[in-house]
Amino acid sequence: MIQYSDNEMMALAAGRFIKDGDIVFAGTGVSILAATAAKRIFAPGAVVFFETGGIDPSLDEIPMAVADLRAMSGTALNSGLIEAFSIVGNRRLHTIAFLGAAQIDRYGNLNTTVIGDYFKPKTRFSGSGGACDVATFASGVITFMQHEKRRFVEKLDYLTSVGWYKGGDSRRELGLKRGGALAVVTNLGVLKFHEETKEMYLTEYFPGVTIQKIVESTGFPIDTSSAVEAPAPTPGELRVLREEVDPQRLICQAILAAPQEAK
Repeated sequence: MIQYSDNEMMALAAGRFIKDGDIVFAGTGVSILAATAAKRIFAPGAVVFFETGGIDPSLDEIPMAVADLRAMSGTALNSGLIEAFSIVGNRRLHTIAFLGAAQIDRYGNLNTTVIGDYFKPKTRFSGSGGACDVATFASGVITFMQHEKRRFVEKLDYLTSVGWYKGGDSRRELGLKRGGALAVVTNLGVLKFHEETKEMYLTEYFPGVTIQKIVESTGFPIDTSSAVEAPAPTPGELRVLREEVDPQRLICQAILAAPQEAK
């Protein structure tokens, strides 16, 4: 029996969304782990890039943040912020963005700004950074979250980045003709969005996790009728993660819960 962490499970679940030819915008933390896993395991023909301007780095060592010099090592091009965001907005490219957030609602809208009142917040975060721009122009956004009621909320304390806005065609009516929320990957499972209503629904629950646990950890009603158990990481996938992607275990073992077991 091989143990694996929440972060490893999340990275592999997100990595499976990436196909050869995709352009992958990676944020920090699990986003970097997932992007590198996608490149090494699922889609070697994908191109990873960072907002600081590192385009298609070798990723021989996993960066700890987008400003880490390892994000610039072995790149096809070392550019800058303007060039990186030009890639996100290029309509000829299929760009998938990996982002994190403090709060998310049923339509995939994200809050990375404040918890509580904006002028007298309980917690103030770093803000949008490039997240709003990326959520606006990318072909699709995959968000990483810890699955808790305080994070999956009926109403955001602050709308930083637009997902499907109010559902249906409301994103397009805002003038955002491209992109939208693609999926949410949490420490409990994977969620997607209904084609017409754009409401979040559960598509996969991770091994050892119950659907009831996910329902109880979500602050709004959620459709679980089509949910299936996600495949556990294989020994081969874990070997690549641990020996090639993150041999120093900088991100793999940053666990919030007890590790699961891979059969």
